[in-house]
Amino acid sequence: MQLVIVESPAKAKTIEKYLGGDFHVLASYGHIRDLPPKDGSVDPDNGFAMSWENYGDKGKQLKAIADEAKKADRLILATDPDREGEAISWHVQEVLRAKKALPQKVDRVTFNAITKAAVTEAMAQPRALDEDLIDAYRARRALDYLVGFTLSPVLWRKLPGAKSAGRVQSVALRLVVEREREIESFTPQEYWSVAAEMEQGGQGFTARLVRWKGEKIDRLTIGKEGDAMAAKADVEAGRFTVEKVETKPLTRNPPPPFTTSTLQQEAARKLGFSASHTMRIAQQLYEDGAITYMRTDGVQMDGSAISAARKAIADRYDGGYLPEKPRQYQTKAKNAQEAHEAIRPTEFGRDKAGSGDHARLYDLIFKRALASQMASARLERTTIDMVDGSGSHTLRATGQVVIFPGFLALYEEGRDDSEDDDSKLLPRLSEGDAPAKKKVSAEQHFTQPPPRYSEASLVKRLEELGIGRPSTYASTLQVLKDRDYVRVEKNRFFAEESGRLVTAFLERFFERYVSYDFTAGLEDELDDISGGRAQWQAVLEAFWRDFKPKTAEVMEQKPSDITAELDKFLEPMLFPPKADGSNPRACPMCGDGQLALRGGRFGAFIACSNYPDCKYTRKFGQPGGKDGEDTGPEVLGQHPETGQDIMRKSGRFGPYIEMGEGKEAKRGSIPKDLPDGELTLDWAVKLLSLPREVGLHPETGKPIVANIGRFGPYLLHDGKYGRLSSTAEIFEVGMNSAVVKLAEAATRGGRGAAREPLKVLGAHPRTEAEIKVMEGRYGPYVTDGTTNATLPKTVTPEALTLEEAAQLIDAKAASAPAKKGKKKAAPKKAAAKRDSASKKPAAKKASVKKTAAPKAPAE
Repeated sequence: MQLVIVESPAKAKTIEKYLGGDFHVLASYGHIRDLPPKDGSVDPDNGFAMSWENYGDKGKQLKAIADEAKKADRLILATDPDREGEAISWHVQEVLRAKKALPQKVDRVTFNAITKAAVTEAMAQPRALDEDLIDAYRARRALDYLVGFTLSPVLWRKLPGAKSAGRVQSVALRLVVEREREIESFTPQEYWSVAAEMEQGGQGFTARLVRWKGEKIDRLTIGKEGDAMAAKADVEAGRFTVEKVETKPLTRNPPPPFTTSTLQQEAARKLGFSASHTMRIAQQLYEDGAITYMRTDGVQMDGSAISAARKAIADRYDGGYLPEKPRQYQTKAKNAQEAHEAIRPTEFGRDKAGSGDHARLYDLIFKRALASQMASARLERTTIDMVDGSGSHTLRATGQVVIFPGFLALYEEGRDDSEDDDSKLLPRLSEGDAPAKKKVSAEQHFTQPPPRYSEASLVKRLEELGIGRPSTYASTLQVLKDRDYVRVEKNRFFAEESGRLVTAFLERFFERYVSYDFTAGLEDELDDISGGRAQWQAVLEAFWRDFKPKTAEVMEQKPSDITAELDKFLEPMLFPPKADGSNPRACPMCGDGQLALRGGRFGAFIACSNYPDCKYTRKFGQPGGKDGEDTGPEVLGQHPETGQDIMRKSGRFGPYIEMGEGKEAKRGSIPKDLPDGELTLDWAVKLLSLPREVGLHPETGKPIVANIGRFGPYLLHDGKYGRLSSTAEIFEVGMNSAVVKLAEAATRGGRGAAREPLKVLGAHPRTEAEIKVMEGRYGPYVTDGTTNATLPKTVTPEALTLEEAAQLIDAKAASAPAKKGKKKAAPKKAAAKRDSASKKPAAKKASVKKTAAPKAPAE
């Protein structure tokens, strides 16, 4: 018997169909072991020796693999064809060796697509494990461990509120933070544009002013309204005739097939997918045999695939869409990984695969790969210059027309932040023509700061800098979100306070290790290891030699000294010069205190030097008082009953209201559904009056209370809760409505209460158990009656497919802790005692039953 090891059960099922009865395919469910998250897992003083630990939830699977391996004549390691795949195979081999279950013959096979032809060909060409790739994996894993477990403790102790740092993670965060700084420091410039609406032969077009009073006009030339109105008047007064018509042919070539990076970028632009969601769907398409391997930097396609693509083009279109020669692409990405094919369909005769998000992503991959072998698009760009009678003013109109669409008939690449490309059609004009002038307009504009990064543009920038691996970008960006270092709004990254502070700390004290050149240089060295050009321990030694003393030096500094240094480092951002020349550090509350950065239990903030006499504070993330700076407490008015001042303040957890001082003060958070602009004295009085007693429940006689909690407005009665839809409803809900809402909440979420599924997907393709989508306390989840799996945030119940749900359940089941065998054995022992006891006198029988009873629930 020959044992084949792959990563996932879906891949195992697909491959087993292609192999004979002599083969048994098992899944490892990804990595089976890792460095334990504790000190000493990597020992720099002992040649960077690593202490690996098996994942606790893989015990059952490892036992199954070991049991089968003992019976096998040959072990075939068929994990993915990249560094991670090589590492998984190596880990499996090492674990089996330790268990003394390693077959005498061990082979490594790789295939770029899960098709019968690819798998069969790979099985016929086995090789040994690639030691260089394994060394590169070990170096990368040790490097990330040493950075994380050496730098993160420094952050925890010297920078309250900071969570972690990482070799690539921190550099990616720096990009986001630097873009935020660029936007904040950007000063908009006013400029005006003058344009005329023209018409010729019944067809309208727009021409813009490009020369005024004989001077060429750039974008910022007309900077004042007065000049714009004067230019508008000159255009209105002039009679313009065509002086020059220039037509230029243009050729656009198709983009190459997808790499990991470009797939993530394009899926973000066109489908709105996050990088992690794109990779998850692509992994499943690969395991289903629909596409080639999805972790690659290569843009080339196999010769047979190119032939298949050209045939598909010839079948779909006429001969003009097929170029005379096949197109050949070369990888230009820095640090390109092992030479794999680009991401493409395994069959160009198959234009659809899967459903929902799977179908959408497959369609994108199919069209991009097919278009890469199509003819170039031919376009024509026309520029028309029109001059007035004085020759002093010139209007220009530009247009673009597609002469032959070529690959554009199937696919056009998206753009991150595109500008108008003047692709409008123009009427046919000749020199001397005088088109009619319908309207002249002058529009005010302001220069715009650079756009915040989207997932697509951030991935593109990381790749351009040669930082990280495209296959790890998805997890890197997810860590930044999970750590709350960034937030995503409308698919754009915004730097959070904690992210900005961590970046400032690293730039000030570890500048070298978050520099782009240094990080990219490390990637080069790791690639040298994988190519056999460098020794992995030597690379780690060179890094550790400088990094360890630096962290020790920073660790010795007092937190107050760290804060003082950050205060100086961040002064241009936190305290920029004021327009009136006044002291930017002057406290706006007491007048004579000086503002400075302070560190607290929950992070950094700005405070007055006269504390505790002056309690002025503002958030760290409010540079120079911009964007809603807290200029001190705002008195909303006096409470109508107590006469005390009610003040609006801002704290580290957001805006709040306060009445009174010290321990007797009454405070309340300002709800998110109550914008600051609507916070009136009446609302403040209402909020301070909470909790509100609605009345006594007609059945129990116990009070029903309305209040605001951690998760929003709610009702409380006898220890049971019901949700309210808004803050306003807290003060409006009556007894009848409250009783109904509490009853509905009990029916919906009470223990043992039956709930209707949101959706019934059908039978599990492998276990045949019925899969349902349910609404849970923490969001929707899928269940087969035995295993529950939470839906990822990027997947909606409406778009979820049966196969996607089955994959989620399989993954959850695989990660569940294995049940201990000893507890299962207990009931059998109890049963044996009962059997023997039945042959004894009644009194002893009763005694045995009493002893065995507590073990019964273990069955």
